[in-house]
Amino acid sequence: MKLSSWPLWLLPLWLLPLWLLSSPQASGLRGRAPGHLRAFVVPHSHMDVGWVYTVQESMHAYAANVYTSVTKELSREKQRKFIAVEQEFFRLWWSKVATDTQKHQVHQLVKEGRLEFIIGGQVMHDEAVTHVDDQILQLTEGHGFLYETFGIRPQFSWHIDPFGASAATPTLFALAGFNAHLISRIDYDLKEDMQKAKELQFVWRGSPSLAESQEIFTHVMDQYSYCTPSHIPFSNRSGFYWNGIALFPNPPKDGVYPNMSLPVTNASLSLYARTMVANIKERAAWFRTRDVLWPWGCDKQFFNSSVQFANMDPLLAYINNHSEEFGVTVEYATVSDYFRAIHDRNVTWNTRNQQDFLPYSTEPFQSWTGFYTSRSSLKGIARRGSSCLYAGESMFTQYVLKNPQGPLSKPESLEQLKKLRWAVSEVQHHDGITGTESPKVRDMYVDNLMEGMFDVKKLMVSIVLDMFRAEKKEELQAGVSDRDSGKRGSEVKPCAVVYNPLAWTITTFVTVSVRSPSVVVVDESGHPVPAQIQNSTDSQSIYDLYILTTIKGLSYRRYYIKLTGKFEEAHQESTSIARVFQFGRKSKKSSRCSGRRLFPVTNECYSILMDQGTNLMHSIIERESNQTVRVTQQFLEYKVNADLEHGPISDNYLFTPDGSAVEASDVVGLEIVAGKLVTEIRQYFYRNFTVKDYTYAAYSRIFHIPEGYDGKLLCHRIEQEYRVGPLKLNREAVLRTSTDLNSHQVLYTDDNGYQMQRRTYKAYVNNTVARNYYPMVQTAFIEDSRTRLVLLSERSHGVSSQGNGQIEVMLHRRLWNNFEWDLYYNLTLNDKSVVQPTLWLLLGPKPVTTALYQMSRMALEHKPFVIFGELPIDNQMPPGYLQKDAPTLPSSLHLQILSIPGWQYSGNHTEHLQNLQKGHRKESGPDLSRVLLRICHLFEAGEDPDLSQPVAVNLKSLLQSLGTVASVEERSLTGTWDVKDLSRWRWKTAKLKGQDFHRSSKTPLGNSTFVLYPKEIKTFFIHFQEQ
Repeated sequence: MKLSSWPLWLLPLWLLPLWLLSSPQASGLRGRAPGHLRAFVVPHSHMDVGWVYTVQESMHAYAANVYTSVTKELSREKQRKFIAVEQEFFRLWWSKVATDTQKHQVHQLVKEGRLEFIIGGQVMHDEAVTHVDDQILQLTEGHGFLYETFGIRPQFSWHIDPFGASAATPTLFALAGFNAHLISRIDYDLKEDMQKAKELQFVWRGSPSLAESQEIFTHVMDQYSYCTPSHIPFSNRSGFYWNGIALFPNPPKDGVYPNMSLPVTNASLSLYARTMVANIKERAAWFRTRDVLWPWGCDKQFFNSSVQFANMDPLLAYINNHSEEFGVTVEYATVSDYFRAIHDRNVTWNTRNQQDFLPYSTEPFQSWTGFYTSRSSLKGIARRGSSCLYAGESMFTQYVLKNPQGPLSKPESLEQLKKLRWAVSEVQHHDGITGTESPKVRDMYVDNLMEGMFDVKKLMVSIVLDMFRAEKKEELQAGVSDRDSGKRGSEVKPCAVVYNPLAWTITTFVTVSVRSPSVVVVDESGHPVPAQIQNSTDSQSIYDLYILTTIKGLSYRRYYIKLTGKFEEAHQESTSIARVFQFGRKSKKSSRCSGRRLFPVTNECYSILMDQGTNLMHSIIERESNQTVRVTQQFLEYKVNADLEHGPISDNYLFTPDGSAVEASDVVGLEIVAGKLVTEIRQYFYRNFTVKDYTYAAYSRIFHIPEGYDGKLLCHRIEQEYRVGPLKLNREAVLRTSTDLNSHQVLYTDDNGYQMQRRTYKAYVNNTVARNYYPMVQTAFIEDSRTRLVLLSERSHGVSSQGNGQIEVMLHRRLWNNFEWDLYYNLTLNDKSVVQPTLWLLLGPKPVTTALYQMSRMALEHKPFVIFGELPIDNQMPPGYLQKDAPTLPSSLHLQILSIPGWQYSGNHTEHLQNLQKGHRKESGPDLSRVLLRICHLFEAGEDPDLSQPVAVNLKSLLQSLGTVASVEERSLTGTWDVKDLSRWRWKTAKLKGQDFHRSSKTPLGNSTFVLYPKEIKTFFIHFQEQ
């Protein structure tokens, strides 16, 4: 979160006292009488899982005390209530701090509805740069714990601090069984207009395909946001924060904290009451009912709940005793209390379509679009961790089902997976993957992710070893390096085991590094495999070996890499050697021959025309349609201001460029590495002729597919890998791709890898460049009436279209400013790293790219997992692993997860509650018999004539290679509801005319066949017959 990081001259007046408090905002209420305003005082503490302080520092300084003191104070007085949000802190308190007595008290408070868990995820996830699968993961992790421990299922959101609101989030919350959604941070001018029009509440139909079937009532917090208004006219101290501000690193021994509010006494009681009532009435004017939500709390509050409630109790009582005078009643409340009152009003609500609330600005020069790219390396590691977990989950699930008596310790293996689940969930926090944290918190995220990945890779190695019954277990290593590019390994051992975690058959190249060019590759049957070797961009002493592979879904292939004595013999077989052509350095400015001398780099799908005069790309011919599109690419830099005295600044959050982007280089070096299977264009960008080192590099690859292979996806993409940095200080680096497509400056970007948003370029009085930047989690494209240019990414970026036919991607940022607050907390983003992101480029007729980009983005997200090792040459593949009937989904469906969660609760809700009431919990270890399966439909309704059709899936047939399916339960998104029991609140809306949305029934076509309609996500518990 960040509110207090603005210079005073940038702050709106209502934030000035808050800046002095050094944390954000909210409000409070109680009581009831006909015709009066009814204010719901919601006590809460916003607890960032990261940001400035590590989780461990926060637990020690205040977070543990929040739950200890809240539990005590709620148990003392029956009218008190509290909402708990971030499960990571609560779970740490529950497992490491809470006593048996406190746990008993919490159970009772939850049962009484006075301690309410809201959202229920591990964190309050960011909405701009997180992937939908990771959002679901962190929700599932938290929900599983809450349901297993208390038998409760969160039904309301409290997304008060993410920097903008995605349209995918309300859909996910609806699928999880939520009845209402609450957000806060939307564009300042839009919020002002919505307040005036009383339109801060509406029914949001976030998905155009799911429409009203997954709509959700949405409340936007007013201008005071989630923190209690701190200004009180009768004191120079902040009001309503009686426990003051949390101190780091240690709580004060005397219990006296900075900036503790003036206590409520006989002298101040009336003054406090009138201040509170005035704020309640001000807020009531912005909403349609007489119910007012008054959040009481802020960041890091309620670490001393005793002093908080001791002051608020008499204040609420005083207001209620004078309710006739004030026209207001107040009461402690939870979020569900407030939404239930709203729902009971029977108001007819306006509806909102799939448009999101991105980007987010707080002032004309405060556009929160910089964080879309901040800490690009962290964004890449977070996504690689997610992909590693995805592969490890399905590999472990298959191992347990096929080898129930296998030697691996199943509980220990599950703990290895849980460690990475926790780390991937944690980094989804809205000050985590966003790159808006301090360096020590970034290191915490990275360390947890790397340790989690290391453990899961060890698990995967153990599974492979057991599969092949290898003897030298210590010599097998997971071949996924820690470097930013994600390329595989530093030195290959003789055998590479390749696992495809997707539920489709894929044809692709895997790349390993070898120290000799004299190698051949054979498969598990001893047959030669097409491969290509070329010099590596990483080091002059190693070579990149590209191996062409076709792998069925959730299956393995094994390849032996054989050293040969003679180079010539090696390349008479299946392995070819690439040739390198040097073109030297060319100046873009001095060339008079630009566009006159072109040469093609060609495969079956594309001809890339390179300009010999500049060493830059000139155009691309899409060969099937024989259409030539002018395509040029250049690296540019935005310069930004660092001195507050000279105007607005950029930082972790904000992008405030000081003018238009300028070219980052004048000179380009070029190499073409041409081979039978892969051709690579290597471009090196230098600032001028005199410098030795390049600042930017781009490696563009196209692939040649031998006869007999299905290379549709592989042929139709240009893979581009970049090296960017280290940047000069106060530079923001972008890759701008310019075309002759008449796009009308309309850009399409994805919301969280789930759905696309149409972005029209908007002109503003100030900061127009930054306010036209949007998050790109996986996909962005531009198009004209015939042709589409698609970019796919393996990490999040900021993206914009600053001109007709243009699309630019921000790749890296390095910033510093002299704002004291940023300097004190080390939030200036002085990132000196070199980042190596990857983009895939697809170009062609719109129907062709529509059919290809969904599978392509999944192929980029979940590349085959490669494990190197030494195995005896006669060690044959076990019969079950070269599967003839491997799980295979249609190309319009994606396997989102196949895992064994390990939860110990009964799927029957009544039975689970009875077990909890009796105190029965499994002590025999995790439940390994329940498999969590989630499948999503990738396409929107009407997006493609064939791929947008509903699809019937027979789960017994799909999973037959894993065993015999005994039972199938369709569940809510996070698994805690049986869909037959899930009945969400319906909110009254004006009926939309002329729209007919066909929804699938909750009743399957038989006991294991289900229909997925466009954009549906279905979750199942699968039980297999014991072998």
